[in-house]
Amino acid sequence: MSDPAPQPKLLYCRCAYAQVVPTSIKDGVLAKLCESGVGFESVADLCEMAAHRDGRLKAFAQTTPIRIAACYPRVVRGLFRQSDVPLPEEGVEILNMRAQSIDEVTEGMLKS
Repeated sequence: MSDPAPQPKLLYCRCAYAQVVPTSIKDGVLAKLCESGVGFESVADLCEMAAHRDGRLKAFAQTTPIRIAACYPRVVRGLFRQSDVPLPEEGVEILNMRAQSIDEVTEGMLKS
């Protein structure tokens, strides 16, 4: 009998400085994540972290499986590459708060 797959780390980006995700979507996703009772990590802005080459990006890139609620997947992957800590191809799921609804992002983050 094999061990069950590990629960993914959940990472929520507030997109506080880039201002590219509508506030209503960011607030809605954050509220639903909080209501779920599931543990997650929230960061102010992945773009700013990449600009400053924040060391936490390396830890996130090495933590799989991981689900990230932010913006376009290509942008998120680019931010990690820019910081010389590319996300692996496997074990990473990026939910797009710019293009998906609150429910779509939340359900994607919280699925089993």
